[in-house]
Parts: sequence; C-alpha cells; structure tokens
Amino acid sequence: SQNLTCNSNDLKALEGFMRGLESSIDGWKWNESSSFSSNCCDWVGISCKSSVSLGLDDVNESGRVVELELGRRKLSGKLSESVAKLDQLKVLNLTHNSLSGSIAASLLNLSNLEVLDLSSNDFSGLFPSLINLPSLRVLNVYENSFHGLIPASLCNNLPRIREIDLAMNYFDGSIPVGIGNCSSVEYLGLASNNLSGSIPQELFQLSNLSVLALQNNRLSGALSSKLGKLSNLGRLDISSNKFSGKIPDVFLELNKLWYFSAQSNLFNGEMPRSLSNSRSISLLSLRNNTLSGQIYLNCSAMTNLTSLDLASNSFSGSIPSNLPNCLRLKTINFAKIKFIAQIPESFKNFQSLTSLSFSNSSIQNISSALEILQHCQNLKTLVLTLNFQKEELPSVPSLQFKNLKVLIIASCQLRGTVPQWLSNSPSLQLLDLSWNQLSGTIPPWLGSLNSLFYLDLSNNTFIGEIPHSLTSLQSLVSKENAVEEPSPDFPFFKKKNTNAGGLQYNQPSSFPPMIDLSYNSLNGSIWPEFGDLRQLHVLNLKNNNLSGNIPANLSGMTSLEVLDLSHNNLSGNIPPSLVKLSFLSTFSVAYNKLSGPIPTGVQFQTFPNSSFEGNQGLCGEHASPCHITDQSPHGSHHHHHH
Repeated sequence: SQNLTCNSNDLKALEGFMRGLESSIDGWKWNESSSFSSNCCDWVGISCKSSVSLGLDDVNESGRVVELELGRRKLSGKLSESVAKLDQLKVLNLTHNSLSGSIAASLLNLSNLEVLDLSSNDFSGLFPSLINLPSLRVLNVYENSFHGLIPASLCNNLPRIREIDLAMNYFDGSIPVGIGNCSSVEYLGLASNNLSGSIPQELFQLSNLSVLALQNNRLSGALSSKLGKLSNLGRLDISSNKFSGKIPDVFLELNKLWYFSAQSNLFNGEMPRSLSNSRSISLLSLRNNTLSGQIYLNCSAMTNLTSLDLASNSFSGSIPSNLPNCLRLKTINFAKIKFIAQIPESFKNFQSLTSLSFSNSSIQNISSALEILQHCQNLKTLVLTLNFQKEELPSVPSLQFKNLKVLIIASCQLRGTVPQWLSNSPSLQLLDLSWNQLSGTIPPWLGSLNSLFYLDLSNNTFIGEIPHSLTSLQSLVSKENAVEEPSPDFPFFKKKNTNAGGLQYNQPSSFPPMIDLSYNSLNGSIWPEFGDLRQLHVLNLKNNNLSGNIPANLSGMTSLEVLDLSHNNLSGNIPPSLVKLSFLSTFSVAYNKLSGPIPTGVQFQTFPNSSFEGNQGLCGEHASPCHITDQSPHGSHHHHHH
C-alpha cells in the first residue's frame, strides 16, 4: 500500500482484534520486542489508503486501514469490539472461519463500511437491532447460528444495501414488515431458517429484487398476486415451505424470471397459464405439491426451458406429446405422476433430452418405451423404476443407448435376463436393475464397461458364478469416478434400506462406488482379485450360495466402507488381513460356516456381535472365548476354486 505507515489508532484496534482470536494470523509480523511490527499496512489481508486520499485532515499523513480480508484463514475465537475503532474500514471479510460468540452492536455503526461478510462461521446470539451502516452494500451472515427475530429495524439505516443474506441460521418469527424499507436491495436470502407466517405485502415493493430465496422455512398462506410487481426478479425459490392455494397467474409480468422453484409446498389447482407460456423460465420445479389437471406447456413460447420437474403431483391425462418442441429442454422429472398412457411416439425426435425420470408413473409397455427413447441421441440418464409390472425386459439386440450413463429400472418385477444391448452403452456409469425377477447368469461383458462404478443387481434370481471380469472393472480399479449431475436438482431414487420399499431422493454423485449382488442364488467362490478394486466403497454379496474361503486379498480394497458376506456357505477363517481396511464401518459374515479366531484390531472392536453370529466355529471377542487348541491349522485344506 504505497509504503504507507499504519495509523496508531488502527494499529491498536488490530491488536485488540488479535487478542480476541485463539489462533495467530500468518503474515502478521511481530518485531523483536514481541509486539506487532508497527506497519500494519504490510500485513496479510490488510489494505490501507492514505488519509489525504480519504479526505481526512492528518498531520502525519498516515495509512488508514480500509480492508480487512481474512476469509478462509482457519481463525477461531471472538470478533473483538475493537474492530469498531477502524473508522475508515470499507470491507470486513471473515468468511469461512470458525469465529464464534455474538456480534457487538458497535460493529454495526461503521459509517464507511460497504461490505460486511461474516458468512460460514459459528457466530450466535441475537442479531443486533441497532444498525447504522449508511454506506453498506453487502450484509452476509449466511451459515451461522444467529437466532431470535430478524430485527424489525434492519432496513431503517441501510440506504445503499444491495445484498442481504441471512440464510442458514436459526432466525424465527415472521419476516419483518420493515423489510419493505430496503428499497435498493437486489438479493434477499432468508432460506433455511425457522421463519413462519406469510410473506409481508411490503416485500412486494422491492422493485429492484432480482433474487428472492425463501426456501426451507415454515412460511405459509397463499402466494400473493402482488408477486407480479417484482418485475426484475430472475430467481425465485420458495421451495420446502407450507404455501397453499393456487400459484398466482402473474408470470407474464415476471419476464426476467429464469429460475422458479416452488417444490414441496401445498399448492393445488392447475398450473397457471402465464407459467406455461413463460418465455424467460429456464428451470421450473413444482415437484411435490397437489397440482392437478392436464400438464400443458406451450413450447413455442417456452424457448428457454431447460429443466422441468413436475414430479409427485396429482396431474392427470397423458404425457404431453409436444415436449420435444421445447427445443432446449434437457431434464424432465415426471416421477410419481399417474399417467394414463405410454411414452409418446413423438419422443423419438427429442434431441435435446439428456435426463428423464418416469419413476412410479404407471407407464406400461417397456418394449415400446425403450424402442422410442433409444432415438434420443443425447439421453444420458434414464430412470424407469416402479413401472411395467411383471413385463419382460426386452432383449432385442438392436436397441442402442450410445450415450447412456445412468440406467435405473428397479422394482418393476421384470422378467428376462440382463440384456445384451446394454453392452453397446460404453459410457454406462450407474446400472440399477434391483428388485426385479431377472434370471439367468450375470453376463461377463459387464466387466468391460470401463466407466461402470455402481452396479446393483440385488433382489433378483440370478444363478451361476460371479463373473471374474467384475474384478477388473476399470473405474473401480483406478480412476476416480464422478457422475455428471444432470441438473442442480434432478432427484434420483435410491433405496433407504432393503426392508422398506421406501424411496428417497438422492443425487447420483452421492451414490458410493458399489457392487451389490445380494439376494440372488449365485454360487461358486469369491474371487481373490476383488482385492484389486481399490475404488470400491460397498461390496454386498449377502444371501447367496457362495462357498469356499474369504480371500485374504480382499484387504486390497482400501476404500471399502461396507462388506457384507452374510448368509452364504463360506468356510475357513476370517483373514486377519481384513483389519487393514481402515474405512470399513459395516461388516458382516453372519450365518456362514466360518471357524477360528475373529481378528482383533481397530475396526473389528467396533462391529456388533451380530456381524459374526450364526458361525458355530468362530471364537474370540464377539463369540465364545478361543481355546489354545483351536489354533490348529485345520482351516488350511480348503482350496481356492477358480
């Protein structure tokens, strides 16, 4: 900062700030006498300006601290009130630290402060109600632990405020009427608090608002048609609240609105016409309401629509056949809508479509569905779970899904085998055909799908050996795998647990690298080469007829978190090498024919006795005590079967 010398009052204020911290700041220099090196203008995270350039009368022409930028510095401790003495401060940024305690009222009286960013810390207590920050443009306390009411006077002395982010705290009560006084605000974030009551009418006076984020609260009542006055709104998120009644028909006035999420509320009635004709909307989510009537979208108007989520509603009628005319539409979620027909023939021309879920939508005729959808050249994600009850999974070799990355057709009681045409989907990353009645053997070509990292064939009636090729699945041996997210909010169905048929929403990136072949009739042994799958997190072979030893090489699966080999016919001992699996949190070999001592060591201490029950010959910590004579090498005559 032009070799400025630090103003002595500012230096004192910074010393006070330091005293409040439990950690030191790298690059804040001490001199020999172990106080600060006096020139704070050289310190990390600090910017100074000369007092003259700030228009101050100052005999010594000293440097005044105007910015304190200490984000992501692992700071902990309290925010000292002495910071309020930095009276020329314009920017105070302490984001992403572990600072705690309450905020002193004096900190909210800095007349020159323009940016106050305390987001992602552990500040708590009530938010001060005496705020006088005439220059402030940004107030960000996102992700802290403030509680109590949002001060009614919040906006009385913030004439220049552009951005207010109070999201991810514990504010309760209602949104204060005084919010209407923040006339220049463009970004208002109140999401993820405990706010209740309805939206005050005064909020609809904020004509500069471009982002309004109210999601994850307990707001209720009808959504006022005054919403239409917010003509600059680009992003509106009111999801996960208790709003009810009809969605107001005001979307022609909101001609900049590109993101609208109202999912998980209590809205009813039909989709408003102005919404079905919106030229600006790009992402629309109305999932999980009780909207009714036919789904109608005017694709010649909706030229910007890219993502559509109408799942879990009470719509009726057939799947709209004009959707391929929405030329930018990539992502559709129609799960849990009771349609009365099959997938329309027109979907053959759906060139923009990349992700489609019809999970639990009463659709019929899987042969026709796949025959049509294979023409969608860009389709990457297809979810058809809970449909087509008891139909046969088509094995027509000519089916081609060249770009498919995710295929989920679970819980359909489908008959047939794993279809050969899937071998023509070289990009497949995630395949879930669980909870069907598929039979025959598991085809060896699955092992040559180089991107496959999640394979769930559980709860079918497969027989024969586990194909040896699965031990060389490329993305489980080496490379990191990540599914490209279809859209910010495309919900995937994944089982909560095997017993409940309960389904939950989940993003594909949160699917752990997994091979699940449980609840089938597979026989033969467990290949030692499974140990090569260093990226695998879950290996579930439960409830089959597997025999032979547990290979010691399984200790090579260094990322493994879940290993379930229970309810098989495995014999021999539990290899002590498994103690090396340092991430293992769930382990079971229950109900086999294992014998010998149970390994002792880090993880093994923590597994419950039920992980080992049903094996007459096991002894040790989780079973009956071992006698010295049990150490005889009688486990060694079992051969590995290949």
